[in-house]
Amino acid sequence: MLEDGEHVTTVHRGNFATERSNLESPNPELERLQGDVMEQQKESGGDLGACGYVLYGLSIVLVVLFFPFSLCFTIKIVQEYERAVIFRLGRVVSGGAKGPGMFFVYPCLDEFKKVDLRTTAFDVPPQEILTKDSVTVAVDAVVYSRIFDPTMSVCNVENAQYSTKLLAATTLRNVLGTKNMSELLSERETISEQMQTILDVSTDPWGIKVERVEIKDVRLPQQLQRAMAAEAEASREARAKVLAAEGEQKASRALKEAADIMMESPAAIQLRYLQTLNSIAAEKNSTIIFPLPIDLLSSMVKK
Repeated sequence: MLEDGEHVTTVHRGNFATERSNLESPNPELERLQGDVMEQQKESGGDLGACGYVLYGLSIVLVVLFFPFSLCFTIKIVQEYERAVIFRLGRVVSGGAKGPGMFFVYPCLDEFKKVDLRTTAFDVPPQEILTKDSVTVAVDAVVYSRIFDPTMSVCNVENAQYSTKLLAATTLRNVLGTKNMSELLSERETISEQMQTILDVSTDPWGIKVERVEIKDVRLPQQLQRAMAAEAEASREARAKVLAAEGEQKASRALKEAADIMMESPAAIQLRYLQTLNSIAAEKNSTIIFPLPIDLLSSMVKK
C-alpha cells in the first residue's frame, strides 16, 4: 500500500504507458482530463482534514483490535486482468489503480471499484438508416473495446461500456447517412475503419480504447431486393444472349470455311456422307436415312 503523502507522476501502469505513447497525435482534451485526475490524486494525498485524521486513526485502531480477523476486511485481491480504483474519503488514492494481486484498504475509510481490462464485445442494435441516395436500410455492427485507464473510466463517465454502446449506435447512423447504398455494400472495411477512428477519439477521455468495428449485416427492403434481383437477372440474360450470338457467329464462320474446303474436292463430300452414315449406324437405329448428292439426282433426271 502506497503512503498518503507519496507524489504521483502518472496514472498509467505497465504496458498502458507504451500504448498511449503510440497515439498518432496528442489530444488536448485527453491531456486536460488526465491532468485533472492527477491533481485530484495529489490533493487526496495531502491534508485529510480533522475528520479525515480522526477516521484514519479509528481505522488503524479497529485493525489492531480485531487482528488477525480484520485482515479479512482490509486485504483485497484482484485478478491479473483487473484493476482496483480506491477512493479514500471520496477522493482517488494516489498511485492510480491497484493490482494485480493484493492491496490494503482501511475499514470505514476506503472503498474501491474493480475494473475489467479485458477486451469486451457488444452488438450495436439494428439501425434504420436513410442513405445518401434516399434508400432505407437496416444495419447492425459489433464493436470490440477495452479499458486502458481504469481511473479515467471510473471518474469521467458513469458507465463506460454502456456509454460506448450508445455512442457506437449514433456514430453508425451518422457515418452511414453520408454513404450511398452502393458504397455501403462494397466499402464495408472503409466504413468500419472510419467508425473505429471516430469512436476511438471520442472514448479516449473515458479511458476506453476501441480496437475494432465490424459491420455485421445490411438488410434491404423486400421491394428493393426484388428490384435488384430482377435487374441482376436481366443483366445475366443479356450477357447470355450476347455470348450465344457470338458463338453462332463463330460457328457460321467455321462452317463456311469447311464448305469452301469441301467445294475444292468432290471426294471430300462423299467421305463426309460415309462418316455421317457410320455415326448413325453406331447408335443402333432401326431406320437409316442415307442422303444422296443433289448433283447425282440432277444427272439422273436429265437422262
